[in-house]
Amino acid sequence: MSAPDAPATGIRLTDSQRLAWLRLIRSENVGPATFRALINRFGTAEAALDALPGLAERGGSRRRIRIESAEAVEREMAAAAKMGARFVCRGEPGYPWLLRMTEQAPPVLAVMGEDGVAQRTALAIVGARNASLSGIKLTQRFARELGEAGLVIVSGLARGIDAAAHEASLTSGTIGVFAGGLDRPYPNENRPLMRRIVDAGGLLVSEMPFGWEPRAIDFPRRNRLVAGLSLGLLVVEAAARSGSLISARLAGELGRLVFAVPGSPLDPRAAGTNRLLKDGAILVTETSDLLDALRPMDARLSGDEPMNLGEAEGDMAEEEPSERQRDRIIEALGPTPVPIDDIIAHTGAPPGAVQLVLLELDLAGRLERHVDGRVSMLL
Repeated sequence: MSAPDAPATGIRLTDSQRLAWLRLIRSENVGPATFRALINRFGTAEAALDALPGLAERGGSRRRIRIESAEAVEREMAAAAKMGARFVCRGEPGYPWLLRMTEQAPPVLAVMGEDGVAQRTALAIVGARNASLSGIKLTQRFARELGEAGLVIVSGLARGIDAAAHEASLTSGTIGVFAGGLDRPYPNENRPLMRRIVDAGGLLVSEMPFGWEPRAIDFPRRNRLVAGLSLGLLVVEAAARSGSLISARLAGELGRLVFAVPGSPLDPRAAGTNRLLKDGAILVTETSDLLDALRPMDARLSGDEPMNLGEAEGDMAEEEPSERQRDRIIEALGPTPVPIDDIIAHTGAPPGAVQLVLLELDLAGRLERHVDGRVSMLL
């Protein structure tokens, strides 16, 4: 199976634009979906930064929203440059092409290594940290043979299955995804592996700020990136409550293929993979199972033009809601997630007006955006 390079198209931001993008995404209550909504409405990150306080106030915030300072971002940029890392923005040629086709793609990534590996078709391999010897050997075989077929291997730099997948694909191409900042690897014992990935022409990726120590809640975010970077995700071993099952769920929500290796019902490390198979994951016992399933997906996706998010794409149209519309939009929201299209249909408000109210609520910390595009009110 040949994995073609994605077209190297896109924009390149100026240094001042990149600084503004980092300030915006590092500001309070600004996530990927909110960032994109702000750029689409105000046209530039600089204009969006100016608008944040007023938007948050209208959304019901009782205090001034925290906006990241230029000085803090400049310190982060300096820290990145010192260790040989850099920032790439969504829409730029070096941004991973499969990831930027997702709705929740981070606007800015910190990366270290070779950009080219992120433009090739990739498969994620994840699994148990306390992996069995047979699980590690099987992972190494899959990673090596998939690399020989032209695929890049993505994983989360954890112990066990993740580390085995990276080690076996060093010469063919691998991407390691961090839960914390690039200068805060976890676990610490894998620091030498991270250095080898960069030296071998691979790539290290994080959406978190430099200096950020990974917390338990950061690992699902890391898992979302692992899934988004890949055409499919293979779980080799996973217990019933494994984080690898979160990766599999996120991969399914992104429309990626989910694969699992069956195991003995007597082995707790097979409980999660066996459950995935019951739920419809593709059964894998040899590399050809993966290649046969990926081949038609690769042909379909490799012909797509990568999504760009240039600042020129901003929609400056003003659709201010009336007070009655604003009240109806807020009344339509509750703790149960609902599609935005349903809110528009129910309230009769213009789409731009609905998006503006959602943006205000989001910046005020009152709205939750879900992976599938639905929204709900935080109580």
